[in-house]
Amino acid sequence: MRVAYKSITGKVRSNNEDYVGVFTNKKNIKLGLLADGIGGNRGGEVASKMAVLNMGEEFKHTDFEDYDSAYSWLRSQIDLANAQILNTSKKFDSLKNMGTTVVATIIFNNRFLITNLGDSRGYLMHGNKFIQLTEDHSYVNELVKSGELTPQDAIKSPLKNVIVKSLGISNDSEVKIRDFPFNLEDQVLICSDGLTNMLSDSEIKKQLALKIGVSEKCEQLVNSANTNGGTDNISVLIVHNEKGRLQDA
Repeated sequence: MRVAYKSITGKVRSNNEDYVGVFTNKKNIKLGLLADGIGGNRGGEVASKMAVLNMGEEFKHTDFEDYDSAYSWLRSQIDLANAQILNTSKKFDSLKNMGTTVVATIIFNNRFLITNLGDSRGYLMHGNKFIQLTEDHSYVNELVKSGELTPQDAIKSPLKNVIVKSLGISNDSEVKIRDFPFNLEDQVLICSDGLTNMLSDSEIKKQLALKIGVSEKCEQLVNSANTNGGTDNISVLIVHNEKGRLQDA
């Protein structure tokens, strides 16, 4: 199994408010985390880093290797990260109203858990199928679900970056955690909207299908999104279920 990630600032933003990390617990289970910060005065940068590093460091000290324990841990850590960011934002005027999206995946040998808040996404590449596993918690997605907006119009909407759920914005951090089989040659991708706003699902799928390593795929995806506009920070993390032990690429 191979894991790699890449995060760049892009062409427009002055700083990178995305944060990505991979962490391993005492039983060699992997946690992949990606967060896209919200808030001015570098608050978004602080929030995304807090979410990833706080959860990641806690994960390193765990010794579970079963799904039920992972599920409970992930739910409690999302709640804890939400409270930590919320409390920190209230203490410092410069961090007022900071928050962050988050997408998290816990990878076992043949199965994985995934959850998100906000519009950072998780996908599964299974054979020739490329499937979005997460739901965008965004204003335009709510309009699409209610039938007030078509998916095509949502892509062009000036409100597409308005999110309705995130860490640090309210006391409500309820998440939907899903689990899926992780078959040989499957790939899990988690990414910020800096990727999905610049590349279509079909373009992402095409690049994941290339017979190159996961590090090269990460590099190619962020570079393609940057070439297409790079209007936001761009971050990706890929886990490829190759034969062999779980390791970084």
